[in-house]
This record gives sequence, structure tokens and C-alpha cells, in this order.
Amino acid sequence: MPTSKAKTESTSESKAGATSKPSTSDGFTAEERAAMKARAAELRAEGRKGAKKADGLQAVLDAIGEMPPEDRAIAERVHVTVTANAPDLTPKTWYGMPAYANADGKVVVFLQAAGKFNTRYSTLGFQDAANLDDGDMWAASFAVARWSPAVEEKVAALVQAAVS
Repeated sequence: MPTSKAKTESTSESKAGATSKPSTSDGFTAEERAAMKARAAELRAEGRKGAKKADGLQAVLDAIGEMPPEDRAIAERVHVTVTANAPDLTPKTWYGMPAYANADGKVVVFLQAAGKFNTRYSTLGFQDAANLDDGDMWAASFAVARWSPAVEEKVAALVQAAVS
């Protein structure tokens, strides 16, 4: 039966460490399952009475600290740039990623590190709470391969627009 052979091969690949493609039997990669578990933990923490802004900040700093050096360098600069240009946003983790939310608790901007899903670049993303509207279509995420003064300037301008 061709179907069961394909399923067996897919499962074998998954067990061998090919986590970038979901197997037909599992549906989600190990990285995706870890992100979902992280999000569930975040929602439980948000539901706690007395959760403070400091808790979110510490969670973001911890998430950044656990990143590989290349991702950590970008994440640290994103954190500094976002907090300097949008001090009213609250740091929090979102699916295990550093994120920054508005007063309503809605994520405005987040960073998906390259190592999160084994991609070749980090992604700076904006959610629908961001004010980046530009006609009928606009960019909502940006690839960040490395940090530079020019990148910092662009990120600062995007964050300022997002919270305007």
C-alpha cells in the first residue's frame, strides 16, 4: 500500500530529526508543539491575579537569554529599540517569543528568532493592533538577518508608526 509506506517514511524522517516538515501522523513539528505549550503557559500566567508588568519583562529577558548568540544579539537590540521608542508597550512573551503589547494586552510587535523554527533569518512582526496601515496592502513582517545602525533606524520608525 503506497499510503502506509509514505506514512512510515514520514514518521521515520520525523524521528530522525527532520523537524522542519510535519509528518503525516504528528501534524505539528516539535518546534510548533513547543510554541503552543509556551503559549498555553503564558495564558495561564496572564490569568493569574496580580501578574505584573515586571513578570512580562522578566519572561522576555529570560526568553532572550535562552537564545543562541546570533539570535540573542538581534533580540537584545530589538528589545532596546522597542522599549526606547514605545515605552507604553508592555513586554511579554507570545508563543515563547519576545513581544510587546498595548494597554489592552494585544500584541503590537514581536520577534521570532531564526532558531525558533530553524529559519535563515529572524522575523520582526506586527499584529493587527499596529498602526502600519498603508492603503489596501502593507507589510506586517520583516526579515532581520543581522543588526546594523540602518536596521535599528528602520525598526525604530516602524515601532513609532505602529503605536501612533
